[in-house]
Amino acid sequence: MDTYQDITDWLNRQPEEDAIDDAGVVEGEPFDALYQDLHRVARSHMFREQPGHTLSATALTHEAWFRMKEQTRTRWASRSHYLAVASTMMRRILVNHAVAKRATRRNAATTSLTAAEWVPAPERDDELIAVHEALLAFAAVDTRAAQVVELKFFGGMENGEVAEALGISVATVKRDWQLARAWLWRELQGA
Repeated sequence: MDTYQDITDWLNRQPEEDAIDDAGVVEGEPFDALYQDLHRVARSHMFREQPGHTLSATALTHEAWFRMKEQTRTRWASRSHYLAVASTMMRRILVNHAVAKRATRRNAATTSLTAAEWVPAPERDDELIAVHEALLAFAAVDTRAAQVVELKFFGGMENGEVAEALGISVATVKRDWQLARAWLWRELQGA
């Protein structure tokens, strides 16, 4: 049987069927293969983050895994479908982390320093939030192209993987990617 099909079948089984050791760790070949894919997607997300980020690719992988494990009603169509949803989950984790960090900086500025003493350091968190907000606005214009951006830019997926995950052709992925890049660039320049 195809390894990707094995992973899809494994994902769609009931949670109690998983081989879990005494420490609560999932074991087995399908998990090992999927974990490597999840970690690759997490590394792609973390590549765009500021050095010294409090989350690592491994921590992001684990957080996404636990949140994805809660998706008990979802019937996974393929490994790519799972990775696409996991990539979206990872982006949301990072955006939530950036928003919380921004709020903490604002609270620290208003409670412990005067306005003249506090100068915010330029951070990629603000850039991530701006891209996230622009992507949400673009999704209202072209949902599929926004999904292409999500999977290619944030998830680090190749055109073929994106095409499989979204059920479209590679040529459509390329067209959507070009359209989305132009729209987002224009939107972010005005921000």
